[in-house]
Amino acid sequence: MIANALASASSFVCGTGVQWRCDPESRAQRIYFGNHSSHLDFVIIWSALPGDARRLVRPVAGTDYWQRGVVRRYLADQVFHAVLIPRTQGLGCRCDAAKLSVGRMADEIGDRCSLIVFPEGTRRVDGEIGAFKSGLFHLSQLRPDVELIPVLLENLNRILPKGEVLPVPMLSRVIFGSPLTRVSGEGKHEFLARARAALVQLGAS
Repeated sequence: MIANALASASSFVCGTGVQWRCDPESRAQRIYFGNHSSHLDFVIIWSALPGDARRLVRPVAGTDYWQRGVVRRYLADQVFHAVLIPRTQGLGCRCDAAKLSVGRMADEIGDRCSLIVFPEGTRRVDGEIGAFKSGLFHLSQLRPDVELIPVLLENLNRILPKGEVLPVPMLSRVIFGSPLTRVSGEGKHEFLARARAALVQLGAS
């Protein structure tokens, strides 16, 4: 009940229009990768999913933010079932701890779940899509059986700008793209550039 109420409230505040260019009812396991400009990003992607899919989709989020305070901790643990990663060990870090974190993400998918990730590694304040860090590539290598779905978020940087606490109601849009095609033997830099381009193209179409 809390999950449904939160999904409805998020869509109302953000005036979210949702477009699907992949099958929203698919039972395939997926890694949804999106652009990152707000703490609302994963909430909006999660809220836009059909109810049955939502129960099996786990956002990857920063421990420092989502474990701060009783309400956030409850939402992260009991509603979103988030995979919480220390900020210095997420998709954007090049250290050995980051490799362990990516391995944990791959394990958390298991044989039923999907993930929401943000390959830029940090929020952008200008609404542009930054360069992707290497974590998405390594995650895709560890779980080649899972679909890769680009998700473009528009206007979230204005609804809840970095540093703000309360969202400003205004229209937003979420576009779920077609699965990213796997290319045998593709290198890391080529893969990351192609994944980023898939997001950029969603905004241009």
